[in-house]
Amino acid sequence: MIDRILLAPYYLALEFRHFLYDKGIRKAKKAEVPTVGIGNITVGGTGKTPHTELTLRTLLSMEEMEGKHVAVLSRGYRRKSRGFQQVLADSSAAFSGDEPLQIKTGFPEVTVAVDAGRVEGCRFLCHPEELETSKKGRKCLDRKFPPADIIVLDDVFQHRALQPSLQILLIDYNRPIQNDCLIPFGHLRDLRKRAASADVVIVTKCPTFLGEPEKDRWIRSLGIRDFDRESGQGTNAKGRKQTILFTTIEYCRPVAVFPEGDPHYIYAGRAVLFSGIADDTPLKSYLAGSYRIARHLTFSDHHKFTDSDIRAIRNAAENEPTAIVVTTAKDSQRLKDMKKIPETLRKRMFQVPIKAVFLTEQEELIFRNLLKNLV
Repeated sequence: MIDRILLAPYYLALEFRHFLYDKGIRKAKKAEVPTVGIGNITVGGTGKTPHTELTLRTLLSMEEMEGKHVAVLSRGYRRKSRGFQQVLADSSAAFSGDEPLQIKTGFPEVTVAVDAGRVEGCRFLCHPEELETSKKGRKCLDRKFPPADIIVLDDVFQHRALQPSLQILLIDYNRPIQNDCLIPFGHLRDLRKRAASADVVIVTKCPTFLGEPEKDRWIRSLGIRDFDRESGQGTNAKGRKQTILFTTIEYCRPVAVFPEGDPHYIYAGRAVLFSGIADDTPLKSYLAGSYRIARHLTFSDHHKFTDSDIRAIRNAAENEPTAIVVTTAKDSQRLKDMKKIPETLRKRMFQVPIKAVFLTEQEELIFRNLLKNLV
């Protein structure tokens, strides 16, 4: 309630904007091909990139997708390039943004593109030939890719101009939206009631062993009634059917950031950890199971590392000469742009890949069927 009073202009602006789209005064467009929208209503940290990758893994494993082309469209947060651009495996994070580059690195067979205009971006992905004739399209540096048969839209929940075929909302288990407020008093960047507009709500970053009573509590807190566990569906406050699923984060074996990485450091007993993400607490807890965290350096989300930062990391590493130097997969994309990282540090620098996985096989099957219905 405090945000409605103290942030009345911001709150009313959001209400008015959604009113225009909900009543059809402003028209939301649909892409020519099926689209899967993945987003949140909170600031950072819900796991959009891992869930985009989860969606890609699921699509690419489906028989129905044989011979079809998958594309990902992202805004490309903090990139220096402009307009529609295709992201290549050898692109820089400065050019494309760290998250699109991470996705392209993990899924080289998928077309990854960035464009702040999602409607226009989808059109180019469906009709790459238009890049040759469009004034905006001619700014694209690499225009060769196959037409998309399905598009995964990263961070699109607030982009009302485009209506995804399947809208997925992510909510962090550790930061429930029910009692949260709009920024700066809380973490919300949109109205809580917008959650009811999603086709699917995924509660992310859950404990690995989450009991059914706790799931039921979450489902009730989201205003869902008549929930059926077999289908994963219930009826929300708007009277719409809504699917509720739960995922957790699975950490993988450390991977060298640079080709000269020495795998012997994986077996070190101590670690120097640094990161520039919204919340690295889960990563720290995971690493503590295998390493003693000797130093921990934190930077802001999407932080652009400087030579001064590298010196600080190098100094911490030199004080712990046998320790592995660990960061996140997202941070590693930005590090690859830097030319002045000493070779001694490059040998010791590793990133820890993460995967979003469903808590149960039934939830995985429900999600697969939702995507199968699109293609």
